[in-house]
Amino acid sequence: MNTRFRWTDRTVSEALGLTWDPDTGTTSYRRVSTDSRAVGAGDLFVALRGERFDGHDFAAQAVRGGARGIVVSRMVELPAAVGGVSCFRVANTLAALGDLANHRRLALGADVVAVTGSSGKTTVKELLLGALHSSRRVHATHGNRNNRIGVPLTILEAPADAEMLVLEMGTSEPGEIALLTSVAQPDHAVVTTVSEAHLTGLGSLAGVLDEKLDLIRGAAVSGIAVVGDEPAELARAARAIRPDTRVAGLSARADAGLRGRALDPGPDGTYRIEVGGRVLRPGLPGLHGARNVLLALAVARLLGVAEDAAIAGASEVTPAPFRGEMRAVGGLTMILDCYNANPQSLAAALELLAGLAAPSRKVAVLGSMLELGERSGQLHRRVLEKARSLPLDVLVATGEFAAAASGGNPSSGRGSGPELVVSRTVDGGYEALRSRLDGTETVLLKGSRSVRLERLLPLFERDFGVPAASGRGG
Repeated sequence: MNTRFRWTDRTVSEALGLTWDPDTGTTSYRRVSTDSRAVGAGDLFVALRGERFDGHDFAAQAVRGGARGIVVSRMVELPAAVGGVSCFRVANTLAALGDLANHRRLALGADVVAVTGSSGKTTVKELLLGALHSSRRVHATHGNRNNRIGVPLTILEAPADAEMLVLEMGTSEPGEIALLTSVAQPDHAVVTTVSEAHLTGLGSLAGVLDEKLDLIRGAAVSGIAVVGDEPAELARAARAIRPDTRVAGLSARADAGLRGRALDPGPDGTYRIEVGGRVLRPGLPGLHGARNVLLALAVARLLGVAEDAAIAGASEVTPAPFRGEMRAVGGLTMILDCYNANPQSLAAALELLAGLAAPSRKVAVLGSMLELGERSGQLHRRVLEKARSLPLDVLVATGEFAAAASGGNPSSGRGSGPELVVSRTVDGGYEALRSRLDGTETVLLKGSRSVRLERLLPLFERDFGVPAASGRGG
């Protein structure tokens, strides 16, 4: 751990592979920033370019805000009244941000745990933070900043005394995990699960698996590699790369010492878990929640964290807002899971709803699963068929699920399974559902982030009462 590190013209030049001229003097920088609106005195501003913005257009604003240096890929006009601003010219400022983060990561000297997976990576990251904090000074990804901007910024924001970084890594196209791994150079790798997600970019389940396993390929061989036990091909493929990969979960595929047993579920959907002769009830619902807990505890155990402390810390973690949280709205029980949807995670949410020991009727409002490419229709039909096989009372199929339910022609009806309400639009689905509710049901909202199913929450609050305080996860 290096507490003396500071950004200067020299260290910035070294990180970016540029020549530093000591005769020009040395400017020191307080921190690295990519947001011109939040730049403070002494910052180094990196001008990123996106689809809808170009940070170069705001370089002058950043300098007026106090930036002492800028990283750019083209010439910019700076305020004439401001002098002494260092300018670092690079070919690509996004790549430069990664280079700066990699330089800081190596100087920091902290262990890095990287987490990826089609589902559960944010939850496992939070569980690891809980399990590790009693014995390590841990810095972790905030929210879901898991892309080419978020991962470098997380590293750059790490305090000097951090002993461990827990980084979440996401991907939507081939090569992203390898790139993030090259920036973070993780000591330890964790893959939660793989499923048909981001198929528009990754093509197939095999493509998803290959992309996620780039984390294990790129992690230090001296560290640990841990994967979940679902699906079966994950452990097989991981061990083909690294035979020492450990497997945690609920099935016989999990290593004996890292295998748990899910006992009776509580009324909020949380399971008691028996593992290593101990029984705990964490704050996360569903069998998928139990698997995530076992994965985090396995990592903590392999890193030498005392078991009691790891269990206590992980047990305090509850679902983040709109990531499976449970809320009371009048007499309704709402399960808000609006942050991610792929066939695997949606099936898990439906199983959670079906398994709740709720005396009232059970309702699922389904929003589209996005980025599934050419298999979108097939996968929506498959999930809808599973939903109709479960002991649910009402299914509301919107968007792509509406097309899957009726071949694109909206209709409603009841067969041998739950009553099916079909609407092309989310708002239309709510209007059709409202008259079918008596205000005592348990209602799941599940869809991809861009669908924004949480926008229905104010409508439920309006029609069925003032929401009670958030309860323990669901």
